[in-house]
Parts: sequence; structure tokens; C-alpha cells
Amino acid sequence: MSGLSTDRYELTMLRAALADGTARRDCVFEVFARRLPEGRRFGMVAGQSRVVAALAGFGFDDDDLSFLDRNDVVDRDTLTWLAGYRFDGDVDGYADGEVHVPGSPLLSVRAPFGVAVLLETLVLSVLNHDCAVAGAAARMVLAAEGRPLIEMGSRRTHEAAAVDAARAAHVAGFASTSNLAAGARYGVPTAGTSAHAFTLLHDDERSAFAAQVAALGPGTTLLVDTYDIGQGIRTAVEVAGRDLGAVRIDSGDLAVHARFARRLLDDLGADRTRVVVSGDLDEHGIARLSGAPVDALGVGTSVVTGSGAPTAGLVYKLVQVDGRAVAKRSSGKATPGGAHRVVRRHRASGVATEEVLWTTGAVEEQEGDTSPSVPLLRSGEPTPQCADAVDLAASRRRSADRLGRLPWEGLSLAPGDPAFGTTYRGPA
Repeated sequence: MSGLSTDRYELTMLRAALADGTARRDCVFEVFARRLPEGRRFGMVAGQSRVVAALAGFGFDDDDLSFLDRNDVVDRDTLTWLAGYRFDGDVDGYADGEVHVPGSPLLSVRAPFGVAVLLETLVLSVLNHDCAVAGAAARMVLAAEGRPLIEMGSRRTHEAAAVDAARAAHVAGFASTSNLAAGARYGVPTAGTSAHAFTLLHDDERSAFAAQVAALGPGTTLLVDTYDIGQGIRTAVEVAGRDLGAVRIDSGDLAVHARFARRLLDDLGADRTRVVVSGDLDEHGIARLSGAPVDALGVGTSVVTGSGAPTAGLVYKLVQVDGRAVAKRSSGKATPGGAHRVVRRHRASGVATEEVLWTTGAVEEQEGDTSPSVPLLRSGEPTPQCADAVDLAASRRRSADRLGRLPWEGLSLAPGDPAFGTTYRGPA
């Protein structure tokens, strides 16, 4: 990835630090959220796989260096230094699918200042996006109560972001995506059959359904709300038979329509035909469908955009220099100094109760403690633990396990305190 995937001030800081010798100081930067998005009680980590991949290729080619030179961003000595840039530091991080609360050090970068400072924009742009999507998706997974969710938000976000949003939602528990690029790149299962345009293309609804069934078989999903839902369901069953895979409803009062559809399908003998709903759903809309005869749900805008996936609010802050803790004291933006080691405490039942962050001394471990942070890179190379931490299937299993360990109050969709607290400890 181009080294220009950064903000100018990171390079001007580098220029000054190289000039006065501080660029070589051993530093630790940590990524964390000071607070969760409004109304959230936990966040979910996604994007570590992309961070690891991006760091492997992060550097400055001749075109990058020429641009910096022409625009007088840095001097000749800095250009020479950048020409040989390669990230060779150490990175620890929470694995994809892990939950986090305010203060959780999702990523820790240890490297000389000059090496580490250039990563701020790159790391935050990846993690703020993917963690925002995963956090929103996780709430929807909880609200769905085991019913499969389809990510359908590609048309509501940037074309490149859509692919990574699909992966982040899948990490959090979504079953599939409409985005074929996410299927090709990441192996996310894909789903989708037709839109209203296909029905409108044909002279009547029956012709449209017949064409779709002829192409895809009776197990397909027919969109039945283009004109009249009741007539659409009757026509769908007449065309596809009682083995019709599913009907989809994309408008109106979804709970009312789902109950009507279920009764009508059963009356027509299509008792195995599933009911799929979509249309401006978010976690609250999904929760309102609790108890409704809905077999699967499609979610678009709210899982990929600010309406449902506000920025995760992550920051990249210097916390240690040459082994000495440093801390920002600005009003409203104070940060705890020191490189943190983390354990997560649990009740005997396995429910998470607290994260404890140590800066010095030995960590006092207790029965049931786990560590959400694992080594990802050492001297710039992936560790043995890295593969599991970023593997998609492992991340999905992890997210399901971590959601199952949240305390009851942490599962609420209503605003409130974080699911569990964070305690900072000095010497043990």
C-alpha cells in the first residue's frame, strides 16, 4: 500500500524528528476508544486482517517520493529515509471478533517513532470503518435471535468500503452478503435473486416469477410485494409449487405482512416456504420483529453507514517513549500513559465482568482470566497466533462466543453503561 495513505502532518513530524534524532526513540502507540458511539454498550473488533496485510506492503515507491519532493513536503534526508521504509516493529492486538469497551487497547504498535508515527492514518482508517460496521452488525445479530441476516448495503456506501463492510458484518455474525466481490476476496457466502425491476420488466407478475423459477429452480426466493402481497404469494405458489424456497417482502409493516404471509403460505400448502423481510431495517426494527414468523432478514443502509454504524471513535496515541509512560492531559481528551497488558475477568459462569490493564509490574492473574490481546507481528513478520486472530471462520466463532459472554445488561439495545468496566493498574 502506498505510503501516501497518510496525513501530511505525520511526514512533517517525521522530518523534524529525523533532524533532531528523536525519530529513533523506542515508542509504543495504542489504538483505543475513549468512549463508545452513542447508545452502544460494547464494540466489536474487525479489520485486523486488513491492518496486517496493509503493513506488509506499506512503503514509498518512486512516484510517491517524487510527489513528496515536488510538493516540498519533506527534505532530501527524509526522502532518502522514506525510500528504505519498511515496517519492522511489533504489533499486538485484539483478534477479529473480539468485543471491546472504552479504553481497550485494540492495537499496540512498538517501533521507533519514525517507523510508527506514519501508521496513524492507515491504521485508524481501517479499524474505524471495520469496527463500526462490526459493532452495528453485532447488535443486529443479537436482535435477530438466531435468524440469519443478509448484508445488503453495497449501494449505500463507497464501492471499496462495501467489500470490507461485508467482511466485517460476516465477522460479527451475518450469514451472507449480496456483494460478489466480498465473496471472491474473502469467501463470504453470497445471496440474492431479483429486484422489483425484474418483475416490472415483464408484462405481469406471473411471467416474471415463471422466468425466475425456470432459471433458478423452485427453491428460489420470489419478491412478492411489487403490486399486492397477497396476490403475489398466491401467484408465487401457483408458479413454483409448494416447494417454493422463500418469499421476500421489502416494504410496509413487515411484522404484519410476515404474519399474513405465513398464514397464507400455510393455507396454500407451502408450509416449508420461508419468509424473508428487508427494507430499512436496523437493530431496533429487527427487535420489533421478535416473535414474528420471519425466517431471515436483509439489512442494508444501517449496517454500512453512519445511521447504524457510526465511527468507532478509535484514536492512535503515543503512550510510552524509551520505556517511560507518557500521557496526554488535554481536557476531555486525557489518555492513560504506559504500554498496557490486558486481562479480561469473568464470573464462574463465563460472563465477562471487567478488563484490567497493567502498565508495570507482574499481572495478577485470577481463575477465569483471559487475554483478548495476542501478538500479531514481531519484527514486521506475522506470528503463529496471527493466523487464527484474523481467520474469517475463527473470527466468526470468536464473535459468537464473546457475545454469549456479555452480561445481560450489556445485551440491551437501549443506551446505558458499557457492558463491563475497565480498571487501570500500576505496579501489581
